[in-house]
Amino acid sequence: MLRQIKTLIIIFFTLIFFQLNVNAAEILDINYLIEHARELDGKEVTIKGEAVGEQLERKDFSWININDGTNAIGIWTKNDDANAISNYGSYKYKGDTVIVTGIFYRACSKHGGEADIHSMSLKVTEKGHLIHEQVSSEKIIRAALICGLSILLFLFYYRSRNNH
Repeated sequence: MLRQIKTLIIIFFTLIFFQLNVNAAEILDINYLIEHARELDGKEVTIKGEAVGEQLERKDFSWININDGTNAIGIWTKNDDANAISNYGSYKYKGDTVIVTGIFYRACSKHGGEADIHSMSLKVTEKGHLIHEQVSSEKIIRAALICGLSILLFLFYYRSRNNH
């Protein structure tokens, strides 16, 4: 009995000190993937980021690009998963935020030797939206002053050139 209690105490403290978490997949930065490409090549990884650009369909699969703020990477995924994304990031749009789990390849032989992730699951966690950008009145005033100054300089140059 004493031996079992000692074993339970050791297991308990091991779990506390090492904080083992077997249920949740660790979300990695894309930069981390690139910096540790050799070690992670062929391994299952999970990333989170904004879908950017556009969906590029190739028969039953699609290419999408994910940017997490540290870098971007191409994702090879089923069309059904890619079709769940409704907004792709661009100048006017904030793209959908997605979590992708898949196999990371540092130099994928199937796709021209580029680094990519072959998706096993893709989940949209936040919908993107149109970006409403307002130009401040200060910028408008500065632009008008610069235009006015440019016109005056042009007129001064044109007048001085014609007087000679």
